[in-house]
Amino acid sequence: MRSLHRNLGVLLLFLNASPLLNDILSAHAASTSAPVTRRRIIFLTSGFDDEEPTSPSPGLPPPSSTPVQREAPQFCHYDSCLENQEPCLDISERTGCLCPGVSRADVPPHAPRINVLRPISDGEDRGQVEVQWCAPSSVVSKYRVVFQDSDRKPLEFPAFLRKGSVGELDVGDKVCVEAVNKAGHSVLTEFSCQRYDPSGSSDQRLLAGVIGGGVTLILILIIVAVSLNKCKSCQKAKTGSADGLGNPSYSREGTL
Repeated sequence: MRSLHRNLGVLLLFLNASPLLNDILSAHAASTSAPVTRRRIIFLTSGFDDEEPTSPSPGLPPPSSTPVQREAPQFCHYDSCLENQEPCLDISERTGCLCPGVSRADVPPHAPRINVLRPISDGEDRGQVEVQWCAPSSVVSKYRVVFQDSDRKPLEFPAFLRKGSVGELDVGDKVCVEAVNKAGHSVLTEFSCQRYDPSGSSDQRLLAGVIGGGVTLILILIIVAVSLNKCKSCQKAKTGSADGLGNPSYSREGTL
């Protein structure tokens, strides 16, 4: 009996202590388990329009909205048909103007353009023909005048010249001008060649105009002189007729 009462007492004691044991076990499990982390979600809203405009920093001038006016480029006063000029690059460095584009020195130059073939009317070269040309937009070391369909040797001129005497030419002779540099020479084109036609030169046209104007003026003077002479003759004839009618010595029947 005593053992039975003892077992019942132990059982009652155990039942009374079980809630406290559960609390201890729960607290121990909570302390040993890893903490649960929760993700935080951030929502971005389109609130840029609600933001206040940023003000410029104090002490700094506000940005200017005036459009910048750019000046038009100025080209250099350089004529490729005139000789003994200041190089265009020197003019550009001095004034800030723009030169026409020039091809590189390691490529053959472009073809020059013949301006005129005209006979020389005065000076030591009178009776010869002068050729005038315009320089190309290339690096040129010298010019060469070539005579096509002829056995004549080419003539060479310095790079700063734009004209030269080529001697005597026959009507119809074809003359060409080449530009030369270290890389080679230009290709002949219809603009770099011209046939000699003295009747079409400016001097010949001017002379023909002067002669034609002089002849016309002489003809006009002759016509005016003849007309005046006829008028004077008519006036004299009328005056003589009037004098004869007023003289009483004359009648229809003859002399009294």
